[in-house]
Amino acid sequence: MEGKNHLLLVILFFWALRLNAQELLVRDSESRQALPGVLIYSISPGISFTTNTGGKVDISALSGSKNLMVQLLGYQSLNLSWQDLKSKDFVLELSPSPITLDIAVISASRWNQSSQDVAGKVRFLDPKLTNLRNPANSADWLGSSGEVFVQKSQLGGGSPMIRGFSANRLLYAVDGVRMNTAIFRSGNLQNVISLDPFAISKTEVLFGPGSVMYGSDAIGGAMVFETLSPETGDQSLRGNVLTRYSSAYSERTIHGDFSYGKGKWGFLSSVSYFDFGDLKMGSVNGQPNYLRPDYVQRISDSDQIITNPNPKIQVGTGYHQLNLMQKIKLRSNQYTTWEYGFHYSTTGNIPRYDRLIERRDGKLRFARWDYGPQTWAMNNLKWSYNKPKRLFDQVKVVGAYQYFQESRIDRRVGNNTEFDRKEEVNAYSINADFLKNYGEERFLTYGVEGVINAVNSTGLARNLTNQSVSNASSRYPNATWSSLATYGSYHQRLNQKLKFQSALRYNLNGLTADFTNNREFYPLPFENSRNTYHSVTGNVGLIYLPEPSFSVGPLISTGFRAPNVDDVGKIFDSEPGAVMVPNPNLRPEYAYNAEINLNKHFQNWLKIDFTGYYTLLDQAMVRRPFLLNGSPEIIYDGELSQVLAIQNAAFAEIKGVQAGVEIAFTKRLLLTSKYNWQRGIEELDDESTSPSRHAAPAFGMTRLSYLTQKFKVELTSQYSAAVSFERMPMEERNKPALYATDAKGNPFSPSWLIFNLQSSFQLTSFLQLNAGIENITDQQYRSYSSGIVAPGRNFTLSIKGSF
Repeated sequence: MEGKNHLLLVILFFWALRLNAQELLVRDSESRQALPGVLIYSISPGISFTTNTGGKVDISALSGSKNLMVQLLGYQSLNLSWQDLKSKDFVLELSPSPITLDIAVISASRWNQSSQDVAGKVRFLDPKLTNLRNPANSADWLGSSGEVFVQKSQLGGGSPMIRGFSANRLLYAVDGVRMNTAIFRSGNLQNVISLDPFAISKTEVLFGPGSVMYGSDAIGGAMVFETLSPETGDQSLRGNVLTRYSSAYSERTIHGDFSYGKGKWGFLSSVSYFDFGDLKMGSVNGQPNYLRPDYVQRISDSDQIITNPNPKIQVGTGYHQLNLMQKIKLRSNQYTTWEYGFHYSTTGNIPRYDRLIERRDGKLRFARWDYGPQTWAMNNLKWSYNKPKRLFDQVKVVGAYQYFQESRIDRRVGNNTEFDRKEEVNAYSINADFLKNYGEERFLTYGVEGVINAVNSTGLARNLTNQSVSNASSRYPNATWSSLATYGSYHQRLNQKLKFQSALRYNLNGLTADFTNNREFYPLPFENSRNTYHSVTGNVGLIYLPEPSFSVGPLISTGFRAPNVDDVGKIFDSEPGAVMVPNPNLRPEYAYNAEINLNKHFQNWLKIDFTGYYTLLDQAMVRRPFLLNGSPEIIYDGELSQVLAIQNAAFAEIKGVQAGVEIAFTKRLLLTSKYNWQRGIEELDDESTSPSRHAAPAFGMTRLSYLTQKFKVELTSQYSAAVSFERMPMEERNKPALYATDAKGNPFSPSWLIFNLQSSFQLTSFLQLNAGIENITDQQYRSYSSGIVAPGRNFTLSIKGSF
């Protein structure tokens, strides 16, 4: 009898919950079709909900709220109250508008907040346009924004440059988890391609230092990605299947994602396979040294130089990639949600094209130079709790384990010994983030973070003649890199025209390295190193609104990068007469940034934004002469060699502007233009200065879009200014294989301008056709600092089925 009473109480409890639930329906004001993906959140960040595929969402937790934001890209945002929704019988209609004046972003504080409440510059990329723009990988997706410059050393790559910084001075975050590892290097990085562009639901680029929220490395900016998430509730099986072909590299891609929800549970699976052939460059306005006249092929145990029958085909660029993702969500009660995510990405060997075209005395240097299979796997578990308590109103905890594997396989022409150096990183992390509201538009966010990276590095030498294998020097020592941090931010509206925000972070980093794995190759008088680093960063900003349609956002911010294993451990890449050794006194480098952001809009037809910024990188980590045991030289490999070490001995300055304009001629016709100009200098060994290597030339994008529910088309022009020899960084002048030659025989990077046309047709309710032409005029160009020549005229075709 007692058990029956308990069962009755449980039934009554859930019945009461159902009675209290309030469902909101959001639909298009013209077509009356339900709108999925609409975000509804309180004006004070934190509580937020998203409509499901049927345009519905339970918003009972927002009951009584006076300020609610309702927004979806492509539609006018609404600011209303619970009472307003009640008067509409909880059926809300949104009007199409190509200009979105406000959008919720998470990158600035790790919680949903209005972009108009962020003093810094944040760019949101609309995921609904992924199929239309057909990016080959996630780096190209970032580049489609017109505000991120992408460098490519090979087809299987893409290294973003943001405000004069690149590589390990930029940070990647995926589903709230730090992706940067202890072996991210200062050279160009290709790790962003591990992300599947078809599995991304939200992309934000935070420009300028983001170290307060994301820790070490976020000096130039942070790229924050959220992937597809399952829906709970009763729903049938839903899915998307897409296949794509691109002519310039004979691409064959297939993708599928499937979701199912039942009661408290939600499930989502995603799989993508990409297969790229050798890339064909364009034919117009090219440079003779852009061509690929010959390549190396091993025939009968010897290297043969093969004449390329079509020098516009960049032999040695094709690769393939597999991406898998599985998500499981459990809404255990009205306050608690659990979400587990599994990500897996792996590639085949990726030829490093810029090394394959290197020549010495007119002859090709490398018979083989591959990045071996690049593997990334992540398991993460997120717990969210939404119930006001004394210390917080909401909390989310994300724990993650990531596995990274990279390798480099190289062999010089005529040499029978092939070197294979492999690195493995096991990365563990946990973040706990809290949010506390203190009245209308006044809130505090704070959190703690712990990260551990364990690095294992090995090297093998393989004789191709007799297939014997022996040990070779590894790229890194075996090492452990750790980070422990606490951080917080405070936001408050001071009056009707002024908002204030500030943030602070304390970070403790540790690095231990064991060099005994290379003892037989490098007999240095030490075996271990141990370092500890303390870092404090912060920011303070204001948002001044002289009128509702105009905002001025001054911001002062700092960022840092703590030494990692690549800085301390990659010490054995010696040059004749020089040897690198560890420096126990190495400290973090710091960035100091000042910027001002201006935003002005005229109703829903014109929007203008402008940013001016200046960044100083102080105590930059660079190679400099060093003393080992009091001596500037040591006997190394039988030769008297100068001692070098990474030291905090240089500075860099970056200044620039970013500008944009959006003009809505009609509700469907939109003109967008983005322009980026930056200049940088960096200190050299002799204390002179050189243009900064990662300060891209002026670049931008202008796009004319016509967007309806059934038909979308975009005509885009992308362009880059030239970099003359006089403006060429000293480091780049030593890479003639990558650049054109001016009238004096000096290397330089020419300007370029291309046009792309993309279109999307919704043939039926379940079938979509996407077609486009990239580089319509078939220009032959190579982006600044890139090793590979860009695609020539490229025809793309994809078919997407949804159910």
